[in-house]
Amino acid sequence: MIRVELNGAVASVILDRPEKRNALTPEMLASLISGVSQVRATAARVIVLRGEGSVFCAGFDLTLCQGHPDGSVMRSLLSGLSEAIEALRSQPRPVVIAAHGAAVAGGCALLGAGDVVVTNDEARLGYPVVRLGVSPAVSAPFLRLRTGDGAARERLLDPSVISGKEAARIGLVSKSVATAGEVAALAMEEARSMAAKPPTAIAATRGLIEEIEGARDRAWRALGVSLSLTGKDEERRLLPAVWETGRGR
Repeated sequence: MIRVELNGAVASVILDRPEKRNALTPEMLASLISGVSQVRATAARVIVLRGEGSVFCAGFDLTLCQGHPDGSVMRSLLSGLSEAIEALRSQPRPVVIAAHGAAVAGGCALLGAGDVVVTNDEARLGYPVVRLGVSPAVSAPFLRLRTGDGAARERLLDPSVISGKEAARIGLVSKSVATAGEVAALAMEEARSMAAKPPTAIAATRGLIEEIEGARDRAWRALGVSLSLTGKDEERRLLPAVWETGRGR
């Protein structure tokens, strides 16, 4: 469900579950972390994270939580998501994310790992999990770095999704193109441009940015807030609506 492809100086890490809109499972998140580690052993200078099919990522596969009212699967998903973002941010290569079509909930959280994020104008992005009793706090330390505190607060508390054009306006993504079909090509163009720059200087600068931002320490606190709600009454009451409507995520 995760593929790694090498194309010269660019390593593509690909969410490959298109029949489920690349909905994330604990196994996928573990494989994503492993894929990033695999790239470390290559000569690639840039990572492109993208998804197969009609959308980048529709979030967690919440059908997996059915039959686990104790919240154990949700905890695994949230922890894996936090670790995957950390794996992408902590390695020395720049990360370009091609978020075509949709980046929802956990899929939107992954955007926090990107140095450059490309989407399309009609894409749908956001954190609708609040209406399910799930806290998107795990995303907060990284979202605020992209949008600033005011916009981040609104996105985290508002369960609606926004367009790619609006996401570009508030800084959630770097660039938005007209159509979903243009996203991957622009992401590769951005990656190749980044790969042409001196890698040692880029790695050192990226490391300094991470230190200045200080998101790593906040990420553990944020994960703890999201985990604190799993298996609680509100989540147990609201999550079944997902399965009843057949949405699954």
